[in-house]
Amino acid sequence: MIDRESQITEFKPNWQDDYLKIICAFANMAGGTLIIGVDDKGNPVGVKNAKKLLEDLPNKIINKVGITPWITTARKDKKDIIHIKVSPSSVPISYDGRYYVRSGSTTQKLKGSELMDFLLKKTGKTWDDISIEASFSDIDVSVVEDFKNLAKNRIPAVSKMDSIKKIFRNLDLIAEDKNLTNAGILLFGKEPQRFFISAKTRVGRFKTSVDIIDTVIITGNLFRQVEVTVEAIKKHLSVRFEIKGIQRKDIWDYPIEAIREAVVNALIHKDYSSTAEIQIRIYDDKIWIWNPGALPPQLTVDDLKREHSSYPRNLLIANAFYLAGLIERWGSGTKRIVDLCIAQQLPEPEYKEEQGGFSVWFYKDIYTEEDLKKMGLNERQIKVMLYAKGKVTITNKEIREMVGVSDRTVIRDLNKLCELGMLKKIGGTGRGTVYTLTRQKPDKPDINTTKTRQKKNYE
Repeated sequence: MIDRESQITEFKPNWQDDYLKIICAFANMAGGTLIIGVDDKGNPVGVKNAKKLLEDLPNKIINKVGITPWITTARKDKKDIIHIKVSPSSVPISYDGRYYVRSGSTTQKLKGSELMDFLLKKTGKTWDDISIEASFSDIDVSVVEDFKNLAKNRIPAVSKMDSIKKIFRNLDLIAEDKNLTNAGILLFGKEPQRFFISAKTRVGRFKTSVDIIDTVIITGNLFRQVEVTVEAIKKHLSVRFEIKGIQRKDIWDYPIEAIREAVVNALIHKDYSSTAEIQIRIYDDKIWIWNPGALPPQLTVDDLKREHSSYPRNLLIANAFYLAGLIERWGSGTKRIVDLCIAQQLPEPEYKEEQGGFSVWFYKDIYTEEDLKKMGLNERQIKVMLYAKGKVTITNKEIREMVGVSDRTVIRDLNKLCELGMLKKIGGTGRGTVYTLTRQKPDKPDINTTKTRQKKNYE
């Protein structure tokens, strides 16, 4: 038995010219080996024309794909097997004018923005590093001056006397052909949308998924979009205040620092080659922030809630935002969003890859009476959850007195809520046991199962 198929290994029982795309994909990624003469489980079936293939394949691969692989034969269970080993290429490799990559154990054709990103990475560039036919007359001087003031803490050498050209050279915003880069226009342009029509942020206030109360389309440079977008969101939020000592602290429905961080991340990581805008939907109980820019392959959604490395889609834009003090250490922003929400006793935000992009879901309160009913909880359990929202911890005795049922029934209800991840048990058993509300969105329980258990447990 030969090792199973993977990102760097592919099995085929015989040769077909269409398999040249697999070789192309190996070369465009980390390399790999195409093994001819085995079935998809790795069992040897042999090739009948091994000698002829050894003569034909090198020339065919060189002519069609433009690379020279290492081709060898082996004998397994008295059967001839051919190994075609492909090294990774530093330049893009195509087959019949198309580009392929490996995704797991499959070969995928690149197209659209994925193809553009791939070609740019192979040349050591990012989209924001591309030259554009624009001049310094397209730059808003006042924005550059504002940047100088913001960047003083992280670039002590920056001076008000520095020319725009010097600032742009230091930020690598001038391309080799002396034109400005895409990043230069997006960050400091007077009218970036004249060059990039989808470089906008759309903010909507929704009563339902189809009932739109208000819409704002935000244009201008990226620094402006941060400030105007955050203000557009705040317009639809409630705020209260707390007095600590002689200081007043405003408490918004959601931590404004977390909202700002999410907006900045959307602007930094947006796929600006896409025709889609950044979209933000504000509902009564949640906010959805979406941008057309998928996660890099090195990261998963779970990685975002812990310390992780940074892989900015637009490196020059990210660097300018960092120097301006609008982001902290690269890779820390998504965890900071989570920490800020938990600190305000809100549910953990959700990160999702959806609709061809990436989104952040902020939740005001996942434990409303309406939502608890939708989760299939019985009347007692709903009362427990609503009561627990206003407490640091709750006890069996409190719940028993409030609901008016036996201790055994209360324990069953509390255990059920712990099982669903909605409450957390602290301590062992007996009088010292207390329960606390969890601050994360629970998995929705199976309603049919819940109703069956409710009927059985009803007293």
